[in-house]
Amino acid sequence: MRKLSAGITLIELLVTLAVVAILSSIAITSYRSYTLRANRIDGETMLLKIQVAEEKFFLQNNTYTTAVATAPPNGLGLLATTTSGFYNLTVVAGSTANIATSYAATATATGTQTKDKAACLTLTINDQGQRTPTDTSGCWR
Repeated sequence: MRKLSAGITLIELLVTLAVVAILSSIAITSYRSYTLRANRIDGETMLLKIQVAEEKFFLQNNTYTTAVATAPPNGLGLLATTTSGFYNLTVVAGSTANIATSYAATATATGTQTKDKAACLTLTINDQGQRTPTDTSGCWR
């Protein structure tokens, strides 16, 4: 009579470990790209807040401002970095090269967010509502 085996073989264990390792590497890569994409929303949100604050500032002062972090009435009263710290925010004169008539707000990736897609490391919005990089890059979704 043959004895029935009650355990698993070393080969079965190694195959199972290899499958788990392959699945884990795929899952970690996908998760990392997902978190970078989610963190990008932090920069997009702050740029839209700057856009609203700039328009409000323009209505009150008949000019735009580059003072993001300066308290009102001389500035926008926002943070110079995003809430989570993934982007640094700046405002410069826009298409007319005169801050009185145009602006361009920029969010530049910092820290771990610099591992994002190269096209998405710098997000910009101007007084006309034009966003860069363009929507075809997928950065503003």
